[in-house]
Amino acid sequence: MDTLDAIDLKILRQLQQDSRLTTKELAARVSLSSTPVFERVRRLEREGYIRRYVALLDADKLDKGLCVFCNVKLRQHNCSLGRDFMTEIQDIEEITECYNISGEYDYMLKIYVRSMKHYQDFVLDVLGQLPSVGSIQSNFVMATVKHTTEIPI
Repeated sequence: MDTLDAIDLKILRQLQQDSRLTTKELAARVSLSSTPVFERVRRLEREGYIRRYVALLDADKLDKGLCVFCNVKLRQHNCSLGRDFMTEIQDIEEITECYNISGEYDYMLKIYVRSMKHYQDFVLDVLGQLPSVGSIQSNFVMATVKHTTEIPI
C-alpha cells in the first residue's frame, strides 16, 4: 500500500464495483484524463494489486443454488497429508474456495451443488474418498445476508 496514492485507491474502488468500466468512464469518475488512468491501471495490474477481472454469476439460475460451508479435519497432521489434500481439491469443481483455518478443523471449503442429494453424493463419492480426510462437518446456507467481493480500502 506504500506505493498507492489516493487516485490509485479511487481507481481500485471503482473497479471493484464495476470492472467493465471503460478507461474513459473510469477517468471521469476519478477526475483524471484517460491516458494517466490507463497507465495507472496497467501498473496496478503489473504490480499485482489487480489480479484478474471476473463476472459474478447467479448460482440459483445455474442450478447450483445450495451453498455449503464444509469444515474438514485431516486424518493426521503432517506436511504430506496437507499437501495431498490441497492438491486433491484443486480439480473438484464443486469446491469454489478453500481456506486453511485454525481451530478444531484444518480447512473450510465453500461448495456449490444442485441439491441436498447432490451434496450427499458429493460427500460420499468425492470428498469422503480423499485419503487425507479424517472428518467433515457441514453448514448449509439458508439465506445470504451479505455478500461482497470488495476488499475495504
